[in-house]
Amino acid sequence: MNEFTKTLCPYCGVGCGLEVSAPAQYGKATNRDSEGIPIWRVRGDKSHPSSQGMVCVKGATIAESLDKSRLHHPMVRDSLDAEFRRVSWNEAFDIITQRIQTLRLNQATDSICMYGSGQFQTEDYYIAQKLLKGCLGTNNFDANSRLCMSSAVSGYIQSFGADGPPCCYDDLELTDCAFLIGTNTAECHPIIFNRLAKYHKKNRHVKMVVVDPRRTPTAEAADLHLAIRPGTDIDLLNGIAYLLMKWNYVDLAFIDDCTSNFPAYAEVIRHYSPEVVASRCGISIEDLETAAKYWGKSKSVLSLWSMGVNQSSEGTAKVRTIINLHLMTGQIGKPGAGPFSLTGQPNAMGGREAGGLSHLLPGYRLVKNAQHRAEVEDFWGLKKGQISPVPGLTAWEMITGLETGNVGLLWIAATNPAVSMPDLERTKKALLKSPFTIYQDAYYPTETSAYAHVLLPGAQWGEKTGIMTNSERRVTLCSAFREPPREAKPDWEIFAEVGKRLGFTDKFTFNNSAEVYAEFVQLTRQRPCDMSGLSHGFLAAQGPTHWPYPQGSNSEIKRLYTNLRFHTNDGRAQFGAYYSKGLAEPPDDNYPFILTTGRLYGHWHTQTRTGRIEKIRKLHPQPFIEIHPRDAAALGIVDNQWLEVRSRRGKTKFPAKVTKAISPGTVFVPMHWGKLWADDAEANTLTHSEACPDSLQPELKACAVQLVPIPVESTVKNYQFQSSQW
Repeated sequence: MNEFTKTLCPYCGVGCGLEVSAPAQYGKATNRDSEGIPIWRVRGDKSHPSSQGMVCVKGATIAESLDKSRLHHPMVRDSLDAEFRRVSWNEAFDIITQRIQTLRLNQATDSICMYGSGQFQTEDYYIAQKLLKGCLGTNNFDANSRLCMSSAVSGYIQSFGADGPPCCYDDLELTDCAFLIGTNTAECHPIIFNRLAKYHKKNRHVKMVVVDPRRTPTAEAADLHLAIRPGTDIDLLNGIAYLLMKWNYVDLAFIDDCTSNFPAYAEVIRHYSPEVVASRCGISIEDLETAAKYWGKSKSVLSLWSMGVNQSSEGTAKVRTIINLHLMTGQIGKPGAGPFSLTGQPNAMGGREAGGLSHLLPGYRLVKNAQHRAEVEDFWGLKKGQISPVPGLTAWEMITGLETGNVGLLWIAATNPAVSMPDLERTKKALLKSPFTIYQDAYYPTETSAYAHVLLPGAQWGEKTGIMTNSERRVTLCSAFREPPREAKPDWEIFAEVGKRLGFTDKFTFNNSAEVYAEFVQLTRQRPCDMSGLSHGFLAAQGPTHWPYPQGSNSEIKRLYTNLRFHTNDGRAQFGAYYSKGLAEPPDDNYPFILTTGRLYGHWHTQTRTGRIEKIRKLHPQPFIEIHPRDAAALGIVDNQWLEVRSRRGKTKFPAKVTKAISPGTVFVPMHWGKLWADDAEANTLTHSEACPDSLQPELKACAVQLVPIPVESTVKNYQFQSSQW
């Protein structure tokens, strides 16, 4: 028997293969952490084609969090100011099902909401959709993917007729020009960046352009760094298009044969001359022209983007404007080329496939589409009209629904909205109003557990077998390598048991996750994300595989649209014509700085795992705020001096990191620190909830703030206090 179990890293959407073995192996010393506690051994899986054996610090240390601060038993309380008491699973299920039945009897099914997670495996996502959207008839399932990937989903659907990145990681090593916008890939998707950086370094003709207000480690490696003002992405992209048109770097044959709506787009871009764009973006005309020449002269152009594009009130418009550049130059459907969104979470792609947003159904279907609803109803054995034609509440609408009393039950699973949601003080006040909150997680405490009436212990990575899909549409079987601790259960089993107790026993007759997946893939048959040829057994034998992979396939398809036909009604890709609107909350005299937020290399989201790993805590000991020396001098701020940061919604405080890596007028704060990990350091206390009208994704990347220096004497005391906490 192989001592190593193959699985997938549960952090970002790169989807790195891992091999894990037990702490004690025959003939070897027991593997222990710094406290002497046995921990599982983790190494990169050299056979995994996405990561090729590479692993970052998060993946290398992941096992250290397995047994720290775990939630082991179901817990309940009658009110938020009461203490939790331990109960049996049977009692917890009774409490939950009675509450759901009461709401159903009172004709309030649409007050039942679930907020899920890109940490789910595909089986977890699928059973949740079947329970809520099918059996209960409410589309009120949304996931934290709403906060990271929904603009990419919306952009792909509007431009190509279907979701799904058309590229693959091999394109990183085949491109002539990598155009990275709104992504600090080196820190947020490090293994992808390692592949690109090695290739770029070996091939002098290959160009790398990075668009970011910060000079990140990603930007340091670029041939050209465009430090544009936040909110001017569309100005820049339309300005590049203007020059491509002017210099005739346009594939007219592709435009005529394979696209529509080009005249409307051409009318827009003629208003974006180099002089106008350079002024708005805060860059030189020379740099703008260089970027356009790199794109226009390259045989293959690969664009990559992430949260800096998606988390915007213009998120869908930005995504489509990136895609426009590919369409006007024919840079799609061939090796080394195409628009490539980098997924934020390990299985956000799988969630999209399973219908895990409030407007989706399994198999890349839409709840508004009558034929799609009928197909799923028929497959699930439901009566006609059982699935609602009305999109459910998004994550933020669930928060506002708590404010208005329209949400009667909120079920949160594997995510931490009491740190990650925008306008955080408002979010917390709304959570306090919830009449009944179920919180299902592997860890306790988290910031969100303070707002729960019921706590359910979930099995996490390594304790359940299931499927995840990474950014390049590669599907991997993640095998369990240990039993869940004590009474923890896989998420799908919890959802299925509730479904059975609500009277839908025949819909949840699964003995294991392999059977769940076997049912799910049948709903993808003849859909853009067809996985009907995949199964747990196939993936165990053949290894990670790209979709589409229909039943009867004998080879995988790495790239989409190689035949230059798209999933639109006429088979043509659609140009989107967008003028730039800028930030939803631009700076003004009272709030003169733009705050942007993001990840750090070592931490993951809200630190539920990484905050419990000593090596990562030492790597990133405390939060901070980056500020340009020019702005620091104007405010009389010195390095490490504490600043109070105020927006229209709240205030925080951070030690200053004075650096030329941030553009003047812009400041940066990492988003990882919640109430459990630092005082007054929650980035989303400052952010607002204004969202993209198409994707409904909030603009978490930018808001207007003012900075108030804290006297040096207070700074010293603050620093000593923070240091003592570690």
